[in-house]
Amino acid sequence: MTFTHGYAANGDLRMYYELHGNATAGKTPLLLIPGGGSTIQTNFASIIPLLASERQVIAVDEEGHGRTLPTDRPLTAENSAGDVLAVLDQLQLDSVDVLGFSAGGHTALALAMQHPARVRRLVAASTFFSRDAVPNEFWEGMKSATLDNMPAVYRDADRSLNPEPGHLERLFELNRQRIVGFPGWSEQDLGRITAPTLVLCADQDVMSPDHAVRMSRAIPGARLLIVPGGHGDYLGELAASDGDLQPMLATLPFLQRFLDV
Repeated sequence: MTFTHGYAANGDLRMYYELHGNATAGKTPLLLIPGGGSTIQTNFASIIPLLASERQVIAVDEEGHGRTLPTDRPLTAENSAGDVLAVLDQLQLDSVDVLGFSAGGHTALALAMQHPARVRRLVAASTFFSRDAVPNEFWEGMKSATLDNMPAVYRDADRSLNPEPGHLERLFELNRQRIVGFPGWSEQDLGRITAPTLVLCADQDVMSPDHAVRMSRAIPGARLLIVPGGHGDYLGELAASDGDLQPMLATLPFLQRFLDV
């Protein structure tokens, strides 16, 4: 299976991306956006080979994550969507399918709202669109969170790629501020999404299944898939799955069927 990588510039930001597999006639490339604190490898390493056997897969590291260095700007969904757009422009891709997980789902939603022509189909996985999706305790906990609250697999992954002092702390603070400052969108905002959308979450996720239902009703024509499990185990996400890939293997056919239309 072919593999290449590169960087795309958006102002001072150079977004790292990977290309897995070959362009396939009749199959739109799939863009993967990891969750907050995570990387291409910790979020998608297990599922990429399965997806790339059928279509080309593009995966990115958001600002401060993995091999994408931080800048002085804040990390927001809209800023990150601009970075992703630079990747698509560099690869000369008019449109892609997009799967964004957790905070990466915010970037995917922003991309679909700001640049509808560039998103053919959208998978919003374990993400939320409004602050009332989670209890007040979540927001209070994020305000006072420390690096010790970050999953060890994320800390280890970042230290292995970026051992220089201060990088991990900067990564953590970028994500903490991103979530604490998340303004959310209205149901009317989501109503502007034109891409056929799959809202995907687990029954024991960060947000409740009720919120996933709300999101699926706000996005015109969206489909809804709620799977048994937790926050990302159904994608093989390392912190959630702990190496158990059965939920991912059970969910994969639903993803592929949605993307194949």
